[in-house]
Amino acid sequence: MSTEEESGIKETVRRFISSSSNITNLDDDDNLFESGIVNSLFAVQLMTFIEKTFAMEVEIDDLDIENFKSLNATTAFVLKKTGRRGG
Repeated sequence: MSTEEESGIKETVRRFISSSSNITNLDDDDNLFESGIVNSLFAVQLMTFIEKTFAMEVEIDDLDIENFKSLNATTAFVLKKTGRRGG
């Protein structure tokens, strides 16, 4: 797994969040839920976007706020689920 690949995933997710909200300056570790950027409806939209974009399935066991709480957490989750990083 390359840093370039990780950056690409992160930027793809960042663009989706930015285009779906009014947030323009989103740091990699900003807590999306505490900040109010993500509510329950948007969380479902984010998971659907991740599934379609990265050709993966978010399973019941994956529905943990820790997997989606920030750009870094979401990127790590995608890498793990797609087999690009061990863990």
